[in-house]
Amino acid sequence: MNKTPGKTATSGRKAATRNTAEPRLSRLRKPEDLPVDDWQRALRQQFGREQPFLFENLGDHPVFSDFAVFNPDSGRRYRVAIRGAHPGDNLCSCPDFATNDLGTCKHIEFTLAQLGARPGGKAALAAGFQASFSELFLDYAGQRRVRLRLGSDFPAALQPAASRLFTAARGWQLAPERFADLPAFVDQLRAASHDLRCHDDALAFVAEVRDGEARRLTLAAAYPLGADSPQLKTLLKTELYPYQRAGALFAAAAGRALIGDEMGLGKTIQALAAMEMFARHFAAERVLIVCPTSLKHQWEREIARFTDRRATVIGGLRTARQARYAQEDFCKITNYETLHRDRDLIEAWAPDVVIVDEAQRIKNWNTIAARALKRIDSPYALVLTGTPLENRLEELISIVQFVDQHRLGPTWRLLDEHQQRDERGRVVGYRNLQQIGQTLAPIMLRRRKAEVLEQLPERVDNTLFMPMTPQQADYHEENRQVVARIVQRWRHTGFLSDRDQLRLHCGLQNMRMSCNSTFLIDHESDHGHKADELITVLDDLFTDPQTKVVVFSQWVRTHELIIRRLAERGWEHVLFHGGVPGGKRGALVDRFNNDPACRVFLSTDAGGVGLNLQHAAAVVVNMDLPWNPAVLEQRIGRVHRLGQTRGVQVINFVARGTIEEGMLSVLAFKQSLFAGVLDGGESDVVLQGTRLSKFMETVEQVSGAVDDQSAIEVDSPDIQPLDALPEAGTDAEPGELEKPGPVARSNDESSHPDADRRRPADEQRAAAGAPAPATADPWAPLLAASAQLLGDLAAASQGERESPFVHTDPASGQRYLKLPMPDPQTVQRLAEGLLSLFGGRH
Repeated sequence: MNKTPGKTATSGRKAATRNTAEPRLSRLRKPEDLPVDDWQRALRQQFGREQPFLFENLGDHPVFSDFAVFNPDSGRRYRVAIRGAHPGDNLCSCPDFATNDLGTCKHIEFTLAQLGARPGGKAALAAGFQASFSELFLDYAGQRRVRLRLGSDFPAALQPAASRLFTAARGWQLAPERFADLPAFVDQLRAASHDLRCHDDALAFVAEVRDGEARRLTLAAAYPLGADSPQLKTLLKTELYPYQRAGALFAAAAGRALIGDEMGLGKTIQALAAMEMFARHFAAERVLIVCPTSLKHQWEREIARFTDRRATVIGGLRTARQARYAQEDFCKITNYETLHRDRDLIEAWAPDVVIVDEAQRIKNWNTIAARALKRIDSPYALVLTGTPLENRLEELISIVQFVDQHRLGPTWRLLDEHQQRDERGRVVGYRNLQQIGQTLAPIMLRRRKAEVLEQLPERVDNTLFMPMTPQQADYHEENRQVVARIVQRWRHTGFLSDRDQLRLHCGLQNMRMSCNSTFLIDHESDHGHKADELITVLDDLFTDPQTKVVVFSQWVRTHELIIRRLAERGWEHVLFHGGVPGGKRGALVDRFNNDPACRVFLSTDAGGVGLNLQHAAAVVVNMDLPWNPAVLEQRIGRVHRLGQTRGVQVINFVARGTIEEGMLSVLAFKQSLFAGVLDGGESDVVLQGTRLSKFMETVEQVSGAVDDQSAIEVDSPDIQPLDALPEAGTDAEPGELEKPGPVARSNDESSHPDADRRRPADEQRAAAGAPAPATADPWAPLLAASAQLLGDLAAASQGERESPFVHTDPASGQRYLKLPMPDPQTVQRLAEGLLSLFGGRH
């Protein structure tokens, strides 16, 4: 560590020994006869005196001075100010001191032990210290208080001014309503040439309180009618619902807030509205959005849809991320996994606002992502989560700490006041939780659908975009190439054989199945985000014990993956598919409708018609999109129908940059094109004429078969040098980057479960998506037709048979070759092909 000239660093290793006769306190069990505050102080004293820290005196006095305490294990360095032997006398710059309400910490206790071991040290500490200078400091013992410690040289003429501003009976405490008078008092002392030392944290606390007051006054002036102010109607490109306007105003007024609304109430749009207020009224110029990887591009779309702000998605290798942070954009959108790796880039960019979506991802304070997020410093912050508290009180504490680390007080006190333990010390429940809600009221907003039902639309559709894993992307690309070759052959010939149509069908299905998980292809591995993302959504939704959800997928194997995850959470379900006998289907529906424990209805498109689920559920999740938009509406119609008394929420999962995203953009304009084509089974794969042309044109669009599609977003870690170790927190384990096996057959679960075993061998090979033989090329049909024509001419010339192409002039007897004129498109393709062929031979 760096040493101040003339000072020496002292090791605490020798003093780390403790008196073995003293009983050792347990960190987990409080002694019955010891108050909890005293127990926590004693723990820090016990722990601090055992540490092998290094410390250095930064001042002139041997005891009452400022010290630098260095932890050689963590590499962290903190500043400790020693002013006395009692709690609250001393200061430390460590996070624990700032939040534990004890007035001490392990670094202070270590320093006191070292000083007390020196000759005269204990006596000096007991006598206390009266400095000539005065100090304005922040007292962290209990609620934070700004206090003044008067020096021996304090001007007598200014004593009355100090008494008016500070309350002597409370340890010379400055009341918050007098914060505005502090600057004038400081100027008076400095004009009198008195040495007043103002600690940075004390000044920052005063500025924080004053900024909050100014912010509320500014917003009250800008929106005098609150949520009913007409000025809010032009805040975004869409009109907010009244409760959303209220939420945005609440968040902007708080400055740092937690929006914990139930899922489906529009937390994203409230955050964007608050962001716009920060920009318009408080000069915010840089906004960092932290969200799960699967939601990055959804945030990008929402920003473009509702605001005029520019947003950049942060991704790729370190160099690419560095370049994107250097761009002049209003918003940067990143994911949790890269926070710790990009901490220096974020600090250099210095965001004014940090928006944290799906904040339950940081419910464990000890994760890399949680620790990295809490080190990001910004004046404004918005945290969005529908499940601020899931299983343990500590989860709520971790999330709230990012918003306001002092709001709930120290964790040890909160748990002591609210946890219920059995005789063995195990947590068996909680008490007085409403008190926590009251404490959080100034910074947390929580509304349920039932509270704002009259403001909600009848139906809300949300599409969640998520990246592919490398394994999924491999399967998708392999099948895309198969589809591309077939499409190219069709472009040159205008014809597809039945076999090619079957292979096209299977290739497209495999592309779609790979978007859900590799399990649907190889039936072994499970690489994909959709099933896990569904569980995250259900975690959010099931905070309401009455909520039930209907989940659709075309493939039973998708539901198999979901069932595994439901079992881990203990959530009961029913599974409805085409293989369920008709006599048992009613019992499944009745159980879902009537059994409170049955929360999830899993269904293939066999349940897309004829089911009435509106009385039990108001949420529909589509794990994949059907080809036919009418089928999608049939799914949603199971819940969004006559008799539904709640707003219906529809959630569509779409793999970004894949055939699914192509379907989303193209099929909206072709409402009936695919009716029965791919969702109707093998008997409908043979297409001809105009129907084939329209179908193939759309296949080109949705599959990327013409322009090589390289925009698939793959959720993978940074590429490291071969000799580098993987960084912690990467998105995939090293072993997951291996290329999976060959593309498996298509298995449409809506057809007979044994259909694959009943197919002929050549169809199974075609269904496997195997590439065309090396001899097959776009010119093969033309050459075959030419050979047939020449054969016909040879046979006609020899009188073996008549040819439709040979015509004899009755007058002259001259024989002519007569060919039908093809359509102009075919002529054009043939001309282009011939020119290309001959040009390639030059």
